[in-house]
Amino acid sequence: MTTQEHTADDHSETIGPKARKRLWKVFWLLLAITLFEVGISFTAIPKEVLKILFIGLTIVKAYYIVFFFMHMKHEKVHFAWSILLPFILIVYFIYMMMTEGNALNYIRTVFENHI
Repeated sequence: MTTQEHTADDHSETIGPKARKRLWKVFWLLLAITLFEVGISFTAIPKEVLKILFIGLTIVKAYYIVFFFMHMKHEKVHFAWSILLPFILIVYFIYMMMTEGNALNYIRTVFENHI
């Protein structure tokens, strides 16, 4: 079954209600995660833990948005990887730049104190 045939089936009377029900479940899950994020932002949890929690929850939300609302779940594996691999590499690049920036900041503060 091609993607176009599958998309047309999603709007039929037999499959459409199931697809809409699944999308509403994903919507409510995303809303619950967002409300949880807002709720924990007002707590006394340490900022480092909050950062890690927010990054993790944002990745979970991004997964659900891409796979269900952007219909990547129904795509071929190669097409999905052509979208996911650059995303993974960009996240890795951001991690590398942040690590390098922290190292440079540490070196700068150590040498400024010794001069």
